[in-house]
Amino acid sequence: MKIPVYDHIRILFILLAGICFLMPVQAQLTDIARVEYTYFPQSSSENSFKRFRTLFNYPIKVGSDKYIVTGVEYSNVNMELNDPYPFQTGEFDRLQRVQFSVGYTFVMKNGWRFGAVLAPQVASNFQGGIVPDDWLLNASVYFLRRKDTIGDFDRSGQLVLGIEYNTNSGIPFPLPYVNFHKDVGQRWAYTLGVPKTNLKYKLDQKNVLQAFVTLDGFFANIQQNFAVDDRTAHNISMTTVLSGVGYEHFFSEHILFYLYTGYTFINDIELRDKNFNRVFTINDSNTLYLRTGLKLKY
Repeated sequence: MKIPVYDHIRILFILLAGICFLMPVQAQLTDIARVEYTYFPQSSSENSFKRFRTLFNYPIKVGSDKYIVTGVEYSNVNMELNDPYPFQTGEFDRLQRVQFSVGYTFVMKNGWRFGAVLAPQVASNFQGGIVPDDWLLNASVYFLRRKDTIGDFDRSGQLVLGIEYNTNSGIPFPLPYVNFHKDVGQRWAYTLGVPKTNLKYKLDQKNVLQAFVTLDGFFANIQQNFAVDDRTAHNISMTTVLSGVGYEHFFSEHILFYLYTGYTFINDIELRDKNFNRVFTINDSNTLYLRTGLKLKY
C-alpha cells in the first residue's frame, strides 16, 4: 500500500502528539460494554459530525492466565454536509461500521503477557448491501508487563508495547502502541505513550478529572464511486487530534459515566481514491469536540 507523502507527515505528527501531550485512556480491551455519543460542530461551516457507538466484549478463561476475548462494535456516523460541494453528498451522509473481534492472551515464561487481536469489519454507506470493498481486517499484537515485574517501578506500574493496524488514523495504517501507566499517591495517575496518554486526578472515590490529547478517526467505503475533478472517490476518511479535559463519575467500581470536551488541532475529513490518496478535502477547520457515554469495565 502506497501512502501519500502528506499522510506520512500527518501520521508522524499524530504519533508525536501521542508522546508530547495528554489524552484520555480507557483501553477498549478493558471495557466489557460501552455506549457513547460524539459530536463535532464544524467551525466556519454548516457541516457537523455525529457518531453513536456501542461495543461489547466477553472474556472466556481457557486455562491458567489464558483468555479468549470475543467482541462486537457498532458505529453509526451522521455527516451533515450542508456546505456547497461539486458533488452530491446524500449518498454518503450516513455511514455505518460493524466490527467483530477475537483476542487471545496468556502469560509467557519471562513474565510478560502476550495478547493478539483480529478484528474484521465492514464500514460503508451500505447503499447496495455489503460488497467486497466494504471489508477491512484490523489486527494488533501487544506485550504487557505490570506491577512489581517492571524493573524498579513500583507495583502500580504497567507497561504495554505493541503494534496496531486499524483505521484510528483515518486510513488503514500500522501504528505503534506504547503505554506506561502509573499511580502516584492516592489521587494522581498518569499514562504515557503512543497514541494514548493522560493525566488524572481523583477528587474522591466516585469522581475523577483528567487532561488529555486524543486521536479519533473514521474510515468507510463509498459504494457509489464518483468523479471529483477527474479523479474518482472510493472512500471517505476522518482524522482528528484534539486536546481538552474530561470528567468521570463512578456509580460503582465497574460502572461509570464520562464526559470529554476539547478542541482539535488536526481535523481532516477527506474523500480518497482506491489507493487512499486524497481526492477532495471536505473540511479541515479546527473545531470543538464533545464525547459522552456510559461504560462497564473490568
